[in-house]
Amino acid sequence: MALATDLIEAELPTMAEPRRGGVLQRLGSPGLKPLLLGLAGSLVLVIGGLGAGGVLVHDPILNNTPLAAWRFGHGYDLAVMVTYAGLLLEIWAWVLLGRDVLSRRAGGRAVLSTAVAWILPILVSPPLFTRDPYSYIAYGTLPLRGFDPYSHGPNVLSGPIPNNVHWFWLDTPAPYGPLFVAVAKAVASVTGQNMIAGVILMRLAMLVGLVLLVVALPGLCRHLGGRLPVALWLAVANPVMVIHLIGGPHNDLLLVGLLSAGTLLVLNRKHGPGIAMVTMAMAVKATAGFALPFLVLVWAARLEGSQRTRILKAIAAGFGVFLVTFAACSLVAGLGLGWLTAMFAPTNITNWLSLPTGVGEFAATVVNWMFGGVQSTPYVIAARAIGGLIFLVVAFKQWIAAREGGADAVRRAGIVLMLFALLSPATLPWYFTWGMALLAAVAWTARGMAIAMFASIFLIVVAFPDGEVSLYAFGYLILVLGGALLAAVSLRKPDPLGLRRKPRLVGTAVEA
Repeated sequence: MALATDLIEAELPTMAEPRRGGVLQRLGSPGLKPLLLGLAGSLVLVIGGLGAGGVLVHDPILNNTPLAAWRFGHGYDLAVMVTYAGLLLEIWAWVLLGRDVLSRRAGGRAVLSTAVAWILPILVSPPLFTRDPYSYIAYGTLPLRGFDPYSHGPNVLSGPIPNNVHWFWLDTPAPYGPLFVAVAKAVASVTGQNMIAGVILMRLAMLVGLVLLVVALPGLCRHLGGRLPVALWLAVANPVMVIHLIGGPHNDLLLVGLLSAGTLLVLNRKHGPGIAMVTMAMAVKATAGFALPFLVLVWAARLEGSQRTRILKAIAAGFGVFLVTFAACSLVAGLGLGWLTAMFAPTNITNWLSLPTGVGEFAATVVNWMFGGVQSTPYVIAARAIGGLIFLVVAFKQWIAAREGGADAVRRAGIVLMLFALLSPATLPWYFTWGMALLAAVAWTARGMAIAMFASIFLIVVAFPDGEVSLYAFGYLILVLGGALLAAVSLRKPDPLGLRRKPRLVGTAVEA
């Protein structure tokens, strides 16, 4: 992290922050309020998560103690309220930090140190708003027990590991690439049946992605024209990062780190190593591969010959690097290509966070109102097919438009990744971090930051703290969307509801 801080300071030669002594100077912060408020939010989230998060079915620490009441009945209800209180504190701290960034009171070091303070308590929390880490541990345990994780689901195991996996994934083979399965295997080999240690060690392993992202952002901002404090605020201090990617934890964190670092290498003319690193991101989750054709164009723009010749040369060289890198990842993991079919397993998830799925469900609902007896499945399948076609057409047009390479190709890669998250047959909230890993480094307006804040808050609350989907609890969603809108407006308008007492003029005097 010290290297990241040095790089951040190097990127901000003109960013003057107030000179302050003591703790403020060491933290590089213009004020402690966002840091302390977010830190309090994280601590409250951990406390609430012990009862309301993705907790163990049989906890070896809390069971048979008075604290077990935190997970049942009224204790559980209170834990849920505490969790949401922590979430509110975290979001409000993000708003305050965003104001400091907009007014240029906070530079890169201030944003980074504040985000680190928010993250530290989350490192020892139970899974927040998900149960995915238990699936990860199961997929790492399968090869240790002699099973192919691309042919078998966690239900072939016994003991506490499959007991804690969400029912949806119990009979589902691993939909992840060989590099991530190798990481999960390493974690499972160390922690065994200890699920608490497994979750914490998995979270620490995923933090490699956060370090890579932080180190890459200064260079990406230099190439893409963004301000580093804004990029760190959007991609690192964002509650989607703190609560979903780290609090989860989700392996998307490793993907975004490898993707951002590899992209920076390509922009810095280290084309082969950059393509190799993005291929490693694809060996975590296949979707990172959508960035590779755009990075090939960056490489092609620096070769000699006609445009067609340059692109063909870069494609050939990039494909060679891809094959070698992916083969090495598969060899290290000791796995074949079974993941190519297993990776479609998430498409069994059906919720309207995926735009095509939502359109299909809405169309089926309308037809059912009119005629009755309608099943939604055919409508969802048709809408997903149309969504996939739209994505392919738009992605190809973006690739053609990016044929000159350079920073423009990277921006378009971020757009395509974001578009895939929206149009994918199945969408989960952390999928949008793929594109944000690149787009955070472009130039953002204050209005754009407010829109990103609204969307980010929505993406946090589309699941309940225990990981179950909340997208069909429409009363709840209306309430939280109102709160998200208020937070987004508050980023640029400190008193959006006009609650502050205004001075009243009496003659020539001003009464407070």
